[in-house]
Amino acid sequence: MKTTCTKFILLLFSIGLYAQTGHIMQGVGSVNMSMGGAATAQPLDISGAMHWNPAAISVFDDKILKFDLGLFFSSPELSSSLPAGLLYPEGAFGPGSPASPRVFGTTEDDRGISYLPAIGMVWGKEDSKHTFGVSAFGISGFGVTFPQETNLPMDMSGNPNMNWNPNNSNAINWPQGLNGFGRIESDYLLLQVSGTYAYELTDKISIGIQPNFNYAALELNPNPLASPDFPASMGGSGRGYPKADSTPAIGFGAQVGIFYDSGSGLKLGASYKTNQTFGEFEFDNKYLDGSDAPDVNFQMDYPAIMSLGLGYSFTNFDFALDFRRVFYENTEGFEASGWEIGSNGFPTGAVQGFGWQDISILSVGLQYKGIKNVPLRVGYTYSSNPIDEELAFFSTPATAIIKNAYQFGLSYEINDNWRLDAVYHYGDSDGATEGQILDPRQITPSNPLGKIPGTTVSYDMTTSMAMFGINYTFKRKTTD
Repeated sequence: MKTTCTKFILLLFSIGLYAQTGHIMQGVGSVNMSMGGAATAQPLDISGAMHWNPAAISVFDDKILKFDLGLFFSSPELSSSLPAGLLYPEGAFGPGSPASPRVFGTTEDDRGISYLPAIGMVWGKEDSKHTFGVSAFGISGFGVTFPQETNLPMDMSGNPNMNWNPNNSNAINWPQGLNGFGRIESDYLLLQVSGTYAYELTDKISIGIQPNFNYAALELNPNPLASPDFPASMGGSGRGYPKADSTPAIGFGAQVGIFYDSGSGLKLGASYKTNQTFGEFEFDNKYLDGSDAPDVNFQMDYPAIMSLGLGYSFTNFDFALDFRRVFYENTEGFEASGWEIGSNGFPTGAVQGFGWQDISILSVGLQYKGIKNVPLRVGYTYSSNPIDEELAFFSTPATAIIKNAYQFGLSYEINDNWRLDAVYHYGDSDGATEGQILDPRQITPSNPLGKIPGTTVSYDMTTSMAMFGINYTFKRKTTD
């Protein structure tokens, strides 16, 4: 029975996160999302508190259960361009024919709606300095499905297609036999299961600690972490990059926090989530023709996050402001970049890592409680871009960079025990992330990344989500 329940929980969270885009979720649950993810110093619900500051659960003096489920939709687009003359030289279609024109195309992701669940529980008592919590949150994920391009300049034998439209052909998604990647698909999820403990040092200051157990799964098609089988002219058989089915990894980490409540409206908070260290993903690779390809291992940790929070409550308003710093540059799997160099001193064609930079996140939210039993919330989240323009090509399987996110939410307090929550989210990348197409076969001492002059690769996206939650308080504290 226990094994069945465990499999069901993993299935529930994997269904939700397989279609997520963006590596770090901005918040957890309907209430925290509606506040833009701000909760380090303004714990309005148990999910936001456990996720961003374990010390903040000390404000809850009851046994509370919270469950949320979001319906998430994203629309990433991948574009590329080749300069005129790069595809084939003048006269390729016969005597007097013109050189190839500029080639440009865009591919839309063809995923649909996915699910984003979150569940947590807190045990607190009014006369106790100790508060406990447990949670299971999907805290990270990315994924894309870009179909293979069908509007091609030639067939696999090299015969030109006289009817192709160069203004609607995405070279990145050309088949591997035409030096593209074909269908690009990636799925990454991270489920974090945590136990949380908070202790009240005084009636105003609390500290908290949270050990984390993490389960991650990663699927890549094609797998750029593996060395491709180059064409026969380079000593291979031309099978290109292999694909890899989903493979799991287990990780561990922790979070610590401190929370201050002045008792007169002002609240302050700070937390630090350590690097979540994972074992290696062990990819069992196969070429597209079904033949075996060399296996490859890859480690990708979850970055450390520092959060600072300010909260202020007055009359019918609760204000929250969080600043976060995400440390990608010292995280395994994100710090490395560029192509792998073999023992012979030549590039193997395998990608070493994403090469992401540290980012800053600003979350702000406001709750209005002037309507009886129906608090209203608005939130905004700003995130800087971790992708260096020079390395944009390597992040093609993880294109979701949401710069601006807007949220509106509300709750309905049915009685002292039951509360319903809801939020609507919209996010956009505020323009495309753009760089040049890279090819390991073009590497020279003066061009270590193998940039192809005149080419571009870019991606942008929007996201939308409707999330609903239910909060149940088992026992309300009584007051005179």
